[in-house]
Amino acid sequence: MNIALSQAEQLISAAKEKALAIDCKMNIAVVDAGANLVAFARMDGAWLGSLDISIKKAKTARFFDMNSGEIGKLSQPGGSLYNIEHSNGGLITFPGGVLVKNAHGEIIGAIGVSGSAVENDHAVAEAGAAAI
Repeated sequence: MNIALSQAEQLISAAKEKALAIDCKMNIAVVDAGANLVAFARMDGAWLGSLDISIKKAKTARFFDMNSGEIGKLSQPGGSLYNIEHSNGGLITFPGGVLVKNAHGEIIGAIGVSGSAVENDHAVAEAGAAAI
């Protein structure tokens, strides 16, 4: 099961709405169940460097079927996933990557957001994921 483009666009719309509500300029990426980019938006004035980070956050969440911040907790020195961020062409292991599930609880993709403090990134990604 994959996220459709129309659904990805809904996620981006909801994420942009949340970003505006908290006065942040974000890069927002949506990947499908295979971690392929389906949709992307860069809000006016969002950091250029966060473009790649948002995509990698979404891919990281989907590659390991958990939010990117959870992987970050496991990848600290001494953790079971220490240094995992060097795999798969580079991962992002801090908050802002959130899984997207359908009504049956099946993973259909992920959303990644970057452009502010990780707490804001995560809140915007959560708002986007909740749109489905």
